[in-house]
Amino acid sequence: MVSMNHSIEPGKRHIAALTGVGAEADRTSADDLEGRVVLITGAARRLGAAMARGFHAEGADIGIHFYRSRQDAEQLMTELNQTRAGSAVAVGADLLDTASLAELVTRIQAAFGRLDILINNASSFYPTPLGGVSASQWEDLMGTNLRAPFFLAQAAAPALRAGAGLILNMIDIHAQRPLPDHLIYSSAKAGLAMLTRALARELGPEIRVNGIAPGPILWPDAGMDESLKAEIVSKTLLKRSGCPQDIVRAALFFAKNAPYVTGQILAVDGGRSVGW
Repeated sequence: MVSMNHSIEPGKRHIAALTGVGAEADRTSADDLEGRVVLITGAARRLGAAMARGFHAEGADIGIHFYRSRQDAEQLMTELNQTRAGSAVAVGADLLDTASLAELVTRIQAAFGRLDILINNASSFYPTPLGGVSASQWEDLMGTNLRAPFFLAQAAAPALRAGAGLILNMIDIHAQRPLPDHLIYSSAKAGLAMLTRALARELGPEIRVNGIAPGPILWPDAGMDESLKAEIVSKTLLKRSGCPQDIVRAALFFAKNAPYVTGQILAVDGGRSVGW
């Protein structure tokens, strides 16, 4: 129940009861990221680097996780530290090595003294047509897209509880509709979508857990046929691809402006999941 503030004019009390005006509408100071610590997996390049820059611009300190992209990670760390000294660290870890995940969290805490936001962004993505899937492909796709986010969340939970923290999982619109020839990837992302909801149930009320499901934002590094790109874009309602800043804005919404939102997955896909 929303308690009423008797200083509110009588004619506005109904609106106050619905919106929380005059009550404890914002239970946290989530609108201010200054001094908060964010760990982003796969942060050296692409969407991860865009989110690192976006959160850093809002005053957060950044843990830049990388695996093979050491040079990119260290360049990003230098860039952020030139803007604000001591505000970024680059930490390498193999997400398929479950034992290293707790150490990754510990190293971020050692660097900054706290951890407030975990963004599970790192992901393996490649086709696995039925009939030719290997056990190593299964382990890689399930490991990076599902197992690692779980064990990182488990390791980070004690620190996140201390600061009313947030876990943000990068999912995919193909968690709902499988991508042809990508059955393992699509299945892993579907599992991550359910994990997002399950963790929200397990970790509330102290920790919020949400997800973002991007549509056509960045094309694969390996390249893609232009006609296929055009076909994908044509299936969006907005008839265009998105940009990394669309994902950054969504992530910042969950971090700054959504203290009463948990267990939700936001599709940032130009309406493709509606039109398909």
